[in-house]
Amino acid sequence: MDLIQGTGIAKGYSGHQALDDVHIHITSGSIHGLLGPNGAGKTTLIRILMRILFPDKGSILYRGESLSPHHVDKMGYLPEERGLYKKMSVWDQLLYFGRLRGLSRADARTKARRWLEKLDLARWQHRKTQDLSKGMQQKVQFAIAVLHEPEFLIMDEPFSGFDPINAALIRDEILAMKKEGRTIVLSTHNMTSVEELCDEITLLHRSRVVLAGRMTEIKNRYKTGEYLIRFRGHHISFASALWTSGQITGKLEDGAYTTLTVKPLEAGGLNKVLQNVLPVAEIVEVRERLPSMNDIFLQAVGAHSSLNTQSSLSE
Repeated sequence: MDLIQGTGIAKGYSGHQALDDVHIHITSGSIHGLLGPNGAGKTTLIRILMRILFPDKGSILYRGESLSPHHVDKMGYLPEERGLYKKMSVWDQLLYFGRLRGLSRADARTKARRWLEKLDLARWQHRKTQDLSKGMQQKVQFAIAVLHEPEFLIMDEPFSGFDPINAALIRDEILAMKKEGRTIVLSTHNMTSVEELCDEITLLHRSRVVLAGRMTEIKNRYKTGEYLIRFRGHHISFASALWTSGQITGKLEDGAYTTLTVKPLEAGGLNKVLQNVLPVAEIVEVRERLPSMNDIFLQAVGAHSSLNTQSSLSE
């Protein structure tokens, strides 16, 4: 079931079309990656989903109802830019934003203590925000975004400024919230995070959606029919045995082992490839090569750019 269903969303500023006929479906209980190059329209779309901005055209449904102010109470938002009061203590900041989000003073205090412990911030709770590192400030901002336990959470570059340890901490908290049934939008340029976390994506480029769907379906759509074969043996003998059944498109040597990227020359030809090379090599591993999200991102954006260029030249 869709938590969010956006149809035909358009938004323009003076002389610039930020969003043009954008359709987005965000499945309830999923982690949804909102991707795109700088200037693609991601921030505008986020602000429309949060009712900070309003679209010129189109509609947005929240659980089948027209998006309204009371839905915003169920949302949390972690912006890319800092939105903290520099001279306010961490503790006072958590209480203040918790009360703004409708928590009682007692609930705000209880939840603030819990998140201070979870994010290893307790010893900093009485320090002013301006005295914290960028990573610490980001953790405070994360705590503020989730303090009221929103059912729908939008995070814009949530791993910005984090070292690997704290990035892993935040990643684990995001996965825990998904396990609780929360719906999360993750806007990021970090394709590794997309690979690890996202169930589905929407990719924007030049104000339009160029790719959307489940991650597994998209990866299958972009796969090339190649396999990674790791073996011990002489790669020239391997290549000679292979030449009638497959084409080598990549090579990686790792000590006594060699990994070749092989594309069978006929559909379903992996068995034929293995039959030919088994006499000359000890096969250690065989797995299908699926494209990375970085590969897919570059290919989809590049194809859309080429299409736009051709369209412009034909006008």
